[in-house]
This record gives sequence, C-alpha cells and structure tokens, in this order.
Amino acid sequence: MSSIVKHQTLDIQKIRSEFPVLHQEVNGKPLIYFDNAATNQKPKRVIDALSYYYEHDNANIHRGVHTLAERATSAFEETRKAVQQFIGANEAEEIIFTKGTSESINLVASSWGRKFLNSGDEVLISTMEHHSNIVPWQMICEERGATLQVMPIDANGDIVIEQALKLMSDKTKLVAFNHASNTLGTVNPVKILTQAAHKVGAKVLVDGAQSTSHLNVDVRDLDVDFFAFSAHKMYGPTGLGVLYGKRSILEKMPPYQGGGEMIKDVSFGKTTYNDIPYKFEAGTPDIANVIALKKAIEFIDELGKENIAAYEHELLTYGTEKLNQIEGVRIVGTAKEKVSVISFEVEGIHHFDLGMWLDAKGIAVRTGHHCTQPLMDHYCIEGTARASFSVYNTKEEIDAFVEALKVIISKFK
Repeated sequence: MSSIVKHQTLDIQKIRSEFPVLHQEVNGKPLIYFDNAATNQKPKRVIDALSYYYEHDNANIHRGVHTLAERATSAFEETRKAVQQFIGANEAEEIIFTKGTSESINLVASSWGRKFLNSGDEVLISTMEHHSNIVPWQMICEERGATLQVMPIDANGDIVIEQALKLMSDKTKLVAFNHASNTLGTVNPVKILTQAAHKVGAKVLVDGAQSTSHLNVDVRDLDVDFFAFSAHKMYGPTGLGVLYGKRSILEKMPPYQGGGEMIKDVSFGKTTYNDIPYKFEAGTPDIANVIALKKAIEFIDELGKENIAAYEHELLTYGTEKLNQIEGVRIVGTAKEKVSVISFEVEGIHHFDLGMWLDAKGIAVRTGHHCTQPLMDHYCIEGTARASFSVYNTKEEIDAFVEALKVIISKFK
C-alpha cells in the first residue's frame, strides 16, 4: 500500500448523513456496507436529481424546441462538460455516454476492433482483468483472426512489467488493462504501460471502473486512447457509463449501433452519420441518470479526490492490519499500490457461507470470483470474500466486521 499524504479532516458523520440507505438495520443489526467495489451508495442529491428531472423536466433531448426539451438538453450536456473536466479530456465531444463500463469496452471492441484488427494482429490484456475486459476482446479476436495475449502478474498481484513489455511488438494493436483491480485492489502503472504500447504503435484502453471514485484521473496526462468507467461506482446512478476516446481515433471509427440521434441524413439509398459524440449515442439516452451523474461529480469534487483517497487509504491500512491479526485469514492481493479493496480467504470456511453469516450480522461483503475467474485460476482458488471501503465507512465499522469474523471463525474451531 502506498504512502499518501494525510487528508484534510473530513466530517465522516456529515458525509454519512447524505446517504439515506446507510441509516437502516439489516437482520436486526446496523447496516455495515462493505460492497463498494460492486457499487457504492448514492447521496441524497443524486436521488433528488433523478426525481426532479421526472417531476419537472421530463422530455426527450436535442430535437425538441419546447421549454422542457431545452431544459433537459441543457442539463444533459452540462453533465458531459462536467465529465470532461472530471477526467481532464480535451473537449466535451470526446465524452460518450453508454450503459456502463462493459458497454464502453464493447463499443471499442466492436467499432474500433472491426475496422482496425486483422488476422495475425494481437490484443494484450492482463491476468487480473474483469470479464468485461476479457470477453469482448476474445469475441473480436475470434471474429477478426487476431490473437489475445495476457500480461502475467506476480504473487502480490502486480503486473510483471518486464514480461509485459516483452509481449508488446509490432503485432500488438491494442493494450487493455484496468486502472485498479476490482478483486486485488492493485493500482496499475498506466503511464509505463501506455508509453510502451505507443512505442510499438498500439492503442491503449484503460478500464477505470474502480479508479474514478478513488484516484485522480487525467486522461491527457496518462495519454490513454480510451478510458471507460461507470457512474454507479462513483456515487452515481446504475445503468450509465462513460467512454472517453481521443477525437482523432473516434472520428475514424464507424458507429456502434444504428438509430435516432446518430445520423445526419437518412434515405433508403444512403445514410450519413452524425459527428462525435452523437455518432455513438443511438436512440434516446438515459437522460435522468446522465443529469444525476453531475451531482455525483459535484459530491466528489466538494470532498476533494486527494482527501477521499487519503481517508480510504487509512481505512485500507487499518483493515489490512486487523485482518492480518486473525489466525486463518489470508489476504489475496498485497500490491504496494492499492485502492481500498481487501479480498480474503478464511481457512476451513467457504466464502459463500462466510458472506451469509456476515450478512446475518448486518455486514455486506461480496463473495465469489468477482467476475475475474481467470484471476482465481491463477491463484488456484474458487473465490474470495471481499470487503471494499468508501469515504462514508469508518474504523468503527471495520472493528465490528473484524469482531464478527472472529466469532464466525471461533464456531469452526
């Protein structure tokens, strides 16, 4: 785990007061929500933004001239600009709204892949990828006659850079990897891998699903060609994602889907396509969720990314130390640079059983392979339990979680 400068004092109780879902009991116990890597909770301002749109501004966007349509369009495009600033893109037109990280990656695989991948080419991913950053590349490689290569990782959960660089050649057309692992928490060296990929002429796609709520993201500084992430993992609504792409690349890519909005002119003889980003946003988008995403960005900006990262690092360090003190617990993923994710096994207890017993005590953790089956195979395990922390979690919750674990483990001795 990296050393991060101490955060400015955050009023955690005030932050918690903004999240209605946290103030409830589950199975007669106060809810402790440690499933933030799957999805984090939503502040009231995000929930209110959804309601306000449907109560006051519900209308389709871009093509209407009436007042509601103009208000909805303005709010929708304001979010696009907010996302641009949030990730440091050159222009708002490089921001494409999708259904989530999975669709963003599928868009690139389908559009860019079908145009630029050919027989004999290679796509390079890492061992720790989520299925969403594996399966689309398998599908397009099979279709185009390309080959999927895999960067190895070490026992700690870090990419073995020397071996990764050796896998890059003039055959490599795209390198795709996550910014931070949803299972291990590992923060990957984006700049090093991107620079190496560009040296051999390859494009770079980064899965940022686990980084946008934890880390500062500047796509211009990272120099990535594509960056994908989901709103629901950064305090925003479900069913909404973002794809960033460099203008020079997006303009060369064919549309991903056909329909309304992505066209300029349609006749039975020929259709001409719209400019970016609308070329990739066929049909009526998820207007309410896009508008609400701006409120999630404002929430993060108000707290400060550095403050969030530093506080979550404190929770990660505290939780790691506590779990390491429990006999029979083994943490899977011990990279030096991590986001606030702890995957672990308990000797003699299946992770599904562990998850159910923790739930009985009001503690929500994720169990299973976390959509990273090849990674589980690498460690020769079926799955893990995973506790993942957000800025509204506390050390007191970690203490309660650890005590619950001890009680559960004691029943098996």
